[in-house]
Amino acid sequence: MRPPAHTEGEANTSPARAEWAARTTDAKTRDLLGRDANAFLHQALSSPCASTITKAEGIWIEDTAGRRFMDFHGNSVHHIGYGHPRLIVAIKDQLDTLPFSPRRFTNDVSVALAERLGDIAPGDLNKVLFTTGGSDANEVALRLARAATGRFKTLSFWDSFHGAGFGAASVGGEATFRSHIAGPLLPGAEHVAPFNCYRCAYGHSGPDTCGLPCAGMVDYVLAKEGDIAAVIAEPMRAVPIVPPPGYWKSVRAACYRHGALLIFDEIPTGLGKTGRMFAFEHDDVIPDIVTLGKALGGGIMPIAAVIARHDLDVAGDFAIGHYTHEKNPVTARAALTTLDIIADENLYERAAELGTYAIDRLSDLIEHHPNVGKISGRGLMIGVDLVMDRDNREPATELAEKVYYRCLENGLSFKISAGSVLTLSPPLTISRSDLERALSIVAQALVDMS
Repeated sequence: MRPPAHTEGEANTSPARAEWAARTTDAKTRDLLGRDANAFLHQALSSPCASTITKAEGIWIEDTAGRRFMDFHGNSVHHIGYGHPRLIVAIKDQLDTLPFSPRRFTNDVSVALAERLGDIAPGDLNKVLFTTGGSDANEVALRLARAATGRFKTLSFWDSFHGAGFGAASVGGEATFRSHIAGPLLPGAEHVAPFNCYRCAYGHSGPDTCGLPCAGMVDYVLAKEGDIAAVIAEPMRAVPIVPPPGYWKSVRAACYRHGALLIFDEIPTGLGKTGRMFAFEHDDVIPDIVTLGKALGGGIMPIAAVIARHDLDVAGDFAIGHYTHEKNPVTARAALTTLDIIADENLYERAAELGTYAIDRLSDLIEHHPNVGKISGRGLMIGVDLVMDRDNREPATELAEKVYYRCLENGLSFKISAGSVLTLSPPLTISRSDLERALSIVAQALVDMS
């Protein structure tokens, strides 16, 4: 189990974590945590760890002391829950049939997965390349944009996250992944402020009320630079923050005007999490390139994908990916089966229904709490923004961490985003009763810790 907060270093040394460890950590857990700290390079957000895990099944994870937690984080991989029986069988069968495919050879399951992704993606997004992780997928997308446009600059957003690779960190906007790299990052990586001004964040958004100056800034920078290859963005910020109405249509039009490609990073939001197969479908736009990852491997196998417009297949004379496991039949089988499960169990429709219920229920339980600034989200990606005061909206970072550890005591784990946003992202397979229980845990923890 990883520390909860996005803020570098806080989760490893905070009083709230120390208090949690003193109350709950048994000798077996302390031993494994000590071994982990000694064996791994330390870095923010992962090591040293907050606790241990010995079992993952469905919506549940279990630690070395036998404590069970509903996992409302899962690094966004557990859309179908952990260890889905159908997926386990498919992977075992593929291991017996064809465990590996050298890159110069193709295989039926990898081709079938590429065809399926081309079928489910809208418009003419039907040319595919696989990688082993989302950061790599985003870097492939950037390489492809350079090849297609003959330009090298990018435009992205402060506070965004696109992966930990050098290029991905350059276009990303989180300080944790940028601030300690010696020397310059990738040249040409321009940034603007994301959508989330006061009006966007607190219910006054829309072209009729604020004129979308955030989208206007994208257009302004594209025009001023004149040679940007691509805008790369999360269609819904995983904080999570929903874009104001009309925002992406305005950005899409600006990209057309100035010859820039639009790349949507759907690595945490895609495959049904927001109640649509792709988060950008809520905004009635289609990008030129979309990247998928995390949940694509069903919470077991590492696989990511780049899906591009057919006419962007322009890099045949050089390598833009060239990964050893590019057409690994085992990871491809995991992804293909995951897509089958999402379709057969109507999981993205389920996410839409349960997400509406969850936001309404949270509103009933905590909307009027003085430390709740906003409840937002789409589908089963929901955020509760904790503030010190509703007037000035100062982030309540200490309160958020206290609430997290109280929830952990009561069997619920999640992520804190941006220092003070309780980010609730359960598997799409969760039952309504378990969802209700989790929401009640959050509400009670907020009362207890305020």
